[in-house]
Amino acid sequence: MVLGQMAVRNRTRTFQSKGAVCVLNSLQNKPSVSERLRGRQENPGLQLQDMQGLLLRTGLSVDDLDKLNIIHVTGTKGKGSTCALTERVLRSYGFRTGFYSSPHLVHVRERIRINGWPISKQLFNKYFWEMYEQLEDTKDVHGGSMPFYFQLLTLLAFHVFLQEQVDLAVIEVGIGGQYDCTNIIRRPWVCGITSLGFDHCSLLGDTVEKIAWQKAGIFKPGVPAFTVRQQPGPLGVLQHRADEIRCPLWVCPELDQYEALVGPISLGLAGKHQRSNASLALQLSHSWLQHRQAKERGDNLSLAEATRRPGSQAATFQPSTAMLKGLQETEWLGRNQKLRCGSVTYYLDGAHTTASMQACVCWFRQEMLLRDRTHRGDGVRILLFNTTGERDSAALLRLLLPCQFDFALFCPNITETPAGTARCRDIQRSWQSLNVTETLNHQHRPLLAGSVSHSLVFPCILSALQWIRQRKQPAEPPDGLREAGQVSVLVTGSLYLVGGVLKHLEPSLNS
Repeated sequence: MVLGQMAVRNRTRTFQSKGAVCVLNSLQNKPSVSERLRGRQENPGLQLQDMQGLLLRTGLSVDDLDKLNIIHVTGTKGKGSTCALTERVLRSYGFRTGFYSSPHLVHVRERIRINGWPISKQLFNKYFWEMYEQLEDTKDVHGGSMPFYFQLLTLLAFHVFLQEQVDLAVIEVGIGGQYDCTNIIRRPWVCGITSLGFDHCSLLGDTVEKIAWQKAGIFKPGVPAFTVRQQPGPLGVLQHRADEIRCPLWVCPELDQYEALVGPISLGLAGKHQRSNASLALQLSHSWLQHRQAKERGDNLSLAEATRRPGSQAATFQPSTAMLKGLQETEWLGRNQKLRCGSVTYYLDGAHTTASMQACVCWFRQEMLLRDRTHRGDGVRILLFNTTGERDSAALLRLLLPCQFDFALFCPNITETPAGTARCRDIQRSWQSLNVTETLNHQHRPLLAGSVSHSLVFPCILSALQWIRQRKQPAEPPDGLREAGQVSVLVTGSLYLVGGVLKHLEPSLNS
């Protein structure tokens, strides 16, 4: 017994000497992980079977998750923003909130939040090692298996929220819904689906209807669900699945209908597309509050929920002062975020799908109209761009052409260490090709560089930012950039790129 205890202590010291984040990252880099992931793509249902087993190995059960009073949200674009709005609204009522999201921008602790703040390093380390050691202790009787990166983070979030005794947990789906790790949740209080579109097509399907089927997998019998206005095809799929699962589904009203009752509603998140996310957040919050009130009274379902007709538009109600306060005070890094650094203003948006890029372009062009009115149009516009995975960079770049950038910069999603730039040079060639065509067919505003195809490739994010700040390395900025009164930089195409930029611009985020 004594020798066994000593062995456990020695192993724990070895683990902890590596650092929790180092060990966590190793779970996505091993060759065996890639093999297991391929197997899960062929039989995605194994993902949830794995999660159930892993949950038990950490000392929890699915019944324990019921205690978290969960709001479960999926969608193609806007699900993170909707979760952030919902969490902030309910926090305005004084509830202690948990919030699990992905991906992170600067530090992995951003994914697990208590009352809006990433958990501290101390709490992260404490709960990580508690869980990791339980998994290590039981791996031999489970064929040596350990969780994937996202599986472990999801288990860790559940563990943290239960230990920290939150009043509710807002859980954002990772990918899809039907087979996502988070779908181990059996009894959420309410579910939400944001705007649907194309993303992760190799995993979710090559039509919006197939993607809708996957997203609707989070529906649960008798659990109210809400979605925003969708195209008829995917909306029909959502409704059909809701009927099959016996889940009451409603479509959210436009935010204008709330404003008819309370006047203009101010949102902490910029962009017109946030209005539909805000409407969904109001319905999710309202439904959660009704559930809580019904539970306190001992009712199974509140009268307001029971009298709604599923499939119709959700009822408009008058938002409370706490709701309006929550919507106004919501913050969400890297989504329509504006950051001023001297004469340079960074516009950060992690758009990486067609629909989200369209919304990003609309937001940036509106910002540029305001800027040009204030500064007489003498500013410079710079694009800092990269994409990852299977995404069609040329298609996303085509959407950015109306922004009329003076310069386009491309770099890998690497913060400081120079990396290979082959993919970035391919993206640069796409940009140059698109701009040649655009120049022949449209009249552009006068550009600083005299050419809309003026572009550069950098080996890392830091070198691109140094060029923007008018330093000499690795490329000499043109005189016009040095003399420009206002420099506006749109950083988009990848949340990882946005996170890398924020790491340099906001060092406090690393603490």
